[in-house]
Amino acid sequence: MSTLAIIGSGNIGSAVARLAVAAGMNVVIANSRGPESLAGVIAELGPLARAAEVDGAARVGDAVVLSIPLPAVQGLAVGVLSGKIVLDTSNYYPSRDGRIAELDAGGVTTSELVRGWLGEARYVKAFNNILAHHIPLLARAQGAADRSALPVASDDADAKLEAARIIDELGFDTVDAGSIADSWRFEPESAAYTRMYLADPATPDSELMSSVPGVTPADKVSSTLAAATPVDVSKRVF
Repeated sequence: MSTLAIIGSGNIGSAVARLAVAAGMNVVIANSRGPESLAGVIAELGPLARAAEVDGAARVGDAVVLSIPLPAVQGLAVGVLSGKIVLDTSNYYPSRDGRIAELDAGGVTTSELVRGWLGEARYVKAFNNILAHHIPLLARAQGAADRSALPVASDDADAKLEAARIIDELGFDTVDAGSIADSWRFEPESAAYTRMYLADPATPDSELMSSVPGVTPADKVSSTLAAATPVDVSKRVF
C-alpha cells in the first residue's frame, strides 16, 4: 500500500488527504504547527492517516503533496525533499506572499522558482488550478464517464507519469501540460485556472468559494491550455 505525504494541512492539502484515504492510501500529514495541531484532522481521516513533523512525513512518503505558501516553501530545510516526487500546488499571491522580484520580472514561472528552491526533488506542478472545495466534488472512480482532468507539468517525464498515476487513484484524469516553463498556462488569472471547473463560468468572484463545479474532461482542459495567453504577473494584485 502506497504512502502519500502531505505537507500543508490547509484546504487543498486536506482535500487531497481525504481522497487519498478514500483510495486506500496511507497518508502522513505535516504542517508548520506540529503533529499535535493535526489531531482533529487525523481523527476525521481515520486509521490510514497519521501526523508527523515535516522531515518525518517527507522521509516515509512514496510521493509528497506540497501545499504551503511560497515563503514557507523557501523556508523548508535544505534537502528535505531530495529524491522525492513532489506534487506542488504553489501559486503566487502577492497580497499573501509579498512581492517576489524574480516572478514579477517574468523570467521564470512560479514552478521554476520553486523547483530551484527544492534542489534535487523530482518536481511536478499539480492541483494548483482548482478550487479546494471542487476537488472532492469532481473526483470520480477510475473509468467513470464523467471524470474531470487536471493539468500536470514537469521536466521529469517519469515523475510526471507517477504523478498522473497517483492523481488517477485520487479520482482525476490528467493532461500533460508540458514543462514547468509552460506551467504559466494554468497559473492564477490564466484561462485554465479555477473558472474552467465552474458549472457557470460567469460566477462572480464573490461567490467562488461556494460555487458549483462542472465536469471538465481532458479535451476541455487540453483546448483551454492551448488557447491560454501569458499573464503579466507583475500586475497581479490579489
